[in-house]
Amino acid sequence: MLFLVHWKIKPENRDTVFDHFKEKGGDVPPGVKLLGRWHALNQQAGWAIAEANDPVDIGKWIYSWSDLEEDEITPVVDDKAQLRILGP
Repeated sequence: MLFLVHWKIKPENRDTVFDHFKEKGGDVPPGVKLLGRWHALNQQAGWAIAEANDPVDIGKWIYSWSDLEEDEITPVVDDKAQLRILGP
C-alpha cells in the first residue's frame, strides 16, 4: 500500500527537526520503504511517498516526529489501481 505523507514543521521546532534530520537522515522503521521525499524550499514542509504492507508501520514512523511537526497521511493508489476501483 502506498502512502502520501505531508509534514509541516512547527516554527518553534525548526532547528531541532533540521538537526535530527541531518543526524539521522530521516530514516524509516522496518516495514516501511521510502520511495521518495521532497522538501519545499523556505517553507519548512515537505512530502514523501512510502510503501508499507501494514499502515501501523507508517503510523509508527510519523508518530516519532509528531511532537515536532504537523503530519498528514493519505493512502494513495496509482493509475492501474484506480482503474480497478472504477471497474469495467
